[in-house]
Amino acid sequence: MHERIAVIDFETTGISPGAGCRATEIAVVIMEQGRIVERYQSLMNAGVRIPSFIESLTGISNSMLRTAPSADRVMNEVAEFVGVTPLVAHNASFDQKFWDYELSRIKRLREQSFACSLLLARRLMPGAPNHKLGTLTTWAGLPNTGKAHRAMADAEMAANLTAHLSNELRHTHGVSSVSHQMMCSLQKVPAKKVSEAIKRHRGF
Repeated sequence: MHERIAVIDFETTGISPGAGCRATEIAVVIMEQGRIVERYQSLMNAGVRIPSFIESLTGISNSMLRTAPSADRVMNEVAEFVGVTPLVAHNASFDQKFWDYELSRIKRLREQSFACSLLLARRLMPGAPNHKLGTLTTWAGLPNTGKAHRAMADAEMAANLTAHLSNELRHTHGVSSVSHQMMCSLQKVPAKKVSEAIKRHRGF
């Protein structure tokens, strides 16, 4: 994929955003021509406690958040950093919920759509043992970017996976130009109909 995209990952205190469940860290990597060209990462203090099981999963502690910048400040910074660049995340429905919720708290609205590397991988890498980010990274022989469940490592993993999926479309399926919009439409196609949909994108 040659266009500029922003791959994001949140660490959070739970699965659904709300008063008691907030983001604790965000990372964004900007990709151009299939390569990472810019990065943003920050812990964010939303004034909520991290449950102990989440602390042991992510390694992000309550004491780390005490000195972190406020969630409002971080979201303003990261919204400026991303602008209207198309977004990608692994299991994007999760990150989209938190992105939209945290933006709404600072009176901002998302203008661009999310592509989901998990949904795309299910369609383009059906032979993988499962479609977790770490499994796909190992299965496809992609670089190990660091500790899973930290935002930058996961964002970089998802970025590498997105580049891999784009290469699959180009080299295995003969799609000359892979766009974010194409990824967004392919991820909605039932798995059995993916090859038909790809043929349409090739102009057949």
